[in-house]
Amino acid sequence: MTDLPLDRSYRSLLRVPDLGRVILSMGVARIAQGMLSVAMVLFTLTEYHSPELAGVVTFASTFPSIVVSPIAGVLLDRHGRTRLIILDYIVALGALVLIGALALAHLLSPWLLVLIATLASITGILSAVGLRSLFPLMVPEPLWERANAVDSNGYVLAQLLGPPIAAGLVALAGGPVALILIGLAFGLAATAIVGVSDPETEVTATGSLLNDAWQGVRYVWRNQTLRGLGFSIAVLNLTGGVTTIVVPLLVLRQLGAGEAAVGLVFAASGVSGIVSALMFGRMDSRGREWAMLVLPVMGMAGAVALMLPVAAAVPANLPGAIDQRIGFLLVGGSLFLVGLLNGPLDIALFTVRQRRTDPAWMGRAFAISMGFNFVGVPIGAVLTGLIAAGSLVAAVVLGIVACVASGVLGATLIPVNDPGAEAPA
Repeated sequence: MTDLPLDRSYRSLLRVPDLGRVILSMGVARIAQGMLSVAMVLFTLTEYHSPELAGVVTFASTFPSIVVSPIAGVLLDRHGRTRLIILDYIVALGALVLIGALALAHLLSPWLLVLIATLASITGILSAVGLRSLFPLMVPEPLWERANAVDSNGYVLAQLLGPPIAAGLVALAGGPVALILIGLAFGLAATAIVGVSDPETEVTATGSLLNDAWQGVRYVWRNQTLRGLGFSIAVLNLTGGVTTIVVPLLVLRQLGAGEAAVGLVFAASGVSGIVSALMFGRMDSRGREWAMLVLPVMGMAGAVALMLPVAAAVPANLPGAIDQRIGFLLVGGSLFLVGLLNGPLDIALFTVRQRRTDPAWMGRAFAISMGFNFVGVPIGAVLTGLIAAGSLVAAVVLGIVACVASGVLGATLIPVNDPGAEAPA
């Protein structure tokens, strides 16, 4: 780690060598990811008019990276993080340009779209875990909350800027061109991080790729905190999969608005999320992690419930439809509250995982833990695609139930205090 004076301000982060370039690359890539999640759904809905296919494509874009997360973690521990982050960005660039080009040439069948999305997803875990495990290695522990606030705000900024830009591009230039431009953004992110050196770390390894991956799985399972986070956040992320599919359907069908409006509604969570993450990032989270993890999740159930009246309303093209202004207020207010509650949740999640993981296991433990946490998103998306085709109300209820179940799991499975040396090697 780099020695710094005990200055806990955000400004002190700029003194960490190479951290500015990492944050720049992360910011560009996260905005591209925020654009992609919306652009891919809008592209699929407008090209193929199928919520079911939109759910399948979202599943294919995320689930394979979760499956390979144990092996990805070993590679990150053994071979460094920055080069593998760059590899993932280059794969994303190539896949999105290919999808856009094939669509423009009218050669992109649904099965081919799913296949390309699946193959491109395999490396996705490398950048997500590479960045998340790079911060605690580069940044001194007194600044972890600040660094985690910046990390969290990378996602929040993506939620604020990505969806409106993506929706605007789809509306103005079409889905294929939008996907090509998003791919070029990943190329810029790769260029920004070229030449950044990896911090030296001690690695616990056996020499066998599969055995090291299995040992990583055992480490995470035996670590009470990581195991509890896995079950709780995985269930919570079902709600993330729900909103990815439901919000565009609410805006396009129930409210009769265009693609650009989808992006603006998603941006509501970004506005509140930035303020929330910066505010809670100034706190010392030690001893407060449990409350910061459990209480916001329970609050999210009420926030998601605000979408129910819009889901139950008559579609915009039929008599008796809900007033569009009220509909936007409910959907936008729901996402605004989710972003507000996500600030303390992210700070506590990132920091408690860092504090309760042995640095020698960070690559594997973070990869498996994050994969475990994220598994709810693709499952939630594919379930929502199937459910929403018959009932938008049932899809929203799925998100509400997931929030409540996540809160109960977090309250019972995540240790309130650090159990000490968890899961020794």
